Amino acid sequence: MTAEIWTGILVLITFGIYIYIGYWARVRDTKGFYVAGQGVPPFANGAATAADWMSAASFISMAGLISGLGFDGSIYLLGWTGGYVLLTLLLAPYLRKFGKYTVPDFVGDRYYSQTARAVAAVSAIFISLTYVVGQMRGVGVVFSRFLGLEIVWGVVIGMVIVAFFAVLGGMKGITWTQVIQYFVLITAFLIPAVAISLQLTGNPVPQFGLAFSNIVADLDYIHEQILGEKPYTEAFRTRPMIDVVFITLALMAGTAGLPHVIVRFYTVPNVRGARYSGAWALFFIALLYLTAPAVAVFARYNLIATLHDQPLDQVRELGWVRSWEATGLLSFDDKDGDGFVRMDEGEITINNDIIVLATPEVAQLPPFVIGLVAAGGLAASLSTASGLLLVISSSVAHDIYYRLINPQADEQRQLLVGRIVIFFAVVVAGYFGVNPPGFVAEIVAFAFGLAASVFFPIILLGIFDKRTNSQGAIAGMLVGLIFTAGMILMMRSTLLLGTEEPIINDFFGISAQGIGVVGMILNFVVAFTVSHLTPPPPAHIQELVENVRNPFGSGAASSH
Repeated sequence: MTAEIWTGILVLITFGIYIYIGYWARVRDTKGFYVAGQGVPPFANGAATAADWMSAASFISMAGLISGLGFDGSIYLLGWTGGYVLLTLLLAPYLRKFGKYTVPDFVGDRYYSQTARAVAAVSAIFISLTYVVGQMRGVGVVFSRFLGLEIVWGVVIGMVIVAFFAVLGGMKGITWTQVIQYFVLITAFLIPAVAISLQLTGNPVPQFGLAFSNIVADLDYIHEQILGEKPYTEAFRTRPMIDVVFITLALMAGTAGLPHVIVRFYTVPNVRGARYSGAWALFFIALLYLTAPAVAVFARYNLIATLHDQPLDQVRELGWVRSWEATGLLSFDDKDGDGFVRMDEGEITINNDIIVLATPEVAQLPPFVIGLVAAGGLAASLSTASGLLLVISSSVAHDIYYRLINPQADEQRQLLVGRIVIFFAVVVAGYFGVNPPGFVAEIVAFAFGLAASVFFPIILLGIFDKRTNSQGAIAGMLVGLIFTAGMILMMRSTLLLGTEEPIINDFFGISAQGIGVVGMILNFVVAFTVSHLTPPPPAHIQELVENVRNPFGSGAASSH
């Protein structure tokens, strides 16, 4: 059977399982809808958290970025893994002990302000929409290649599936669906990695194959001597050091401030469960993240060996080349007219989002493996998309509608509003999935920058600084959001605003992907300064902060 047939079979099987779980875990109350009834075991929550966090950017785009950037691609590994450690150790247990449903809930109660709650809710919606666009784009890329559909229809199918189990099952359905999706995506990532490592190095462990072979040295030689570029492993070969540092910090702080990741720690029974689920999630995440660099390097090596200095006519006869060229994500331009593909002269354009998906085909692995990778890419995209849609739903239905507009609304009305919001959010995400403002990992990086600039400072100060008050929190969040969003708009104005040239290219060497750190610093400074120029929080709020930091009562017997 062909890769397309295997993909169709595996997608039908996995989607059938997802839909069944969504129906089985359907909920009828807000606690089940928003936090899965706070009864998810730590092991399952760890797997669900890993699936929620390892989005299309991790599965589809990250190895592609590392493959193209070389050393500089480590920003994604360091930023995303370091950020998760930061969240698990520094913030998550305290947020779970606080015992609320959502991040805006924490902000509204900790800063005793409905205005702060509203700003946090709007920010959560904005960040989550930005993030979910990347997931819908990932779904479209997979469907367009492996099922022969237009990207538009691929995105539409993904929208329908995600909306179904998000609307019906809420967080409970999403959580148990994500457990299955994790094992689908990790299997789909590891099997091709082992196969390609065996093929290129003779070692079945990709990390050892990479470390104890000449592949990296060969790539350095090829880039320097044949392609006329800087060595593949040279630091800061594609971007200045300041940008590498700032992007890494933005991804770290953004991870610790992402609403859809934080809410996962509310779904376990107690604080001890939050800590254990964090440890499980870190283990599950490490399986993919420690393998991605090897996959990236193997993919780069295979692409150069297959394409560079080869007759263009013969290259275009390769099955995987024909398939990907038809999607528009791979193209050739014989600039010198010699009929050969010259990578050093820019005669080939490869979208970063296809590297992982195309690598099994380039390596001529069995069609079953190719189909499995496609199913894994869909699992990664859909698992994160569903979690993000629930954040948008809860921000509108719980934090805005119930808390600010209609406090008398019963649970059925809240659920109705939440489900309606999911439909609208899916449509918006689908539109931008078809017309994206960048490739998957770049779009996701924007969301991380926004999360870093809005939520990380306010959550950190809210837990560890009793003196930070509502005025400081509101001012800090607004400054962080407006500055970061404004700078991203100006730096990416060619895509987002339709200008011929970017309004500005960078901010003192910092790109749009790293600008969130500047917004984060401004948020810290403004929040701290305003808080100390205005009256301190009420005594009961300061006592609450002390209690949240108190280790007593945080074990299994804790009600929070």
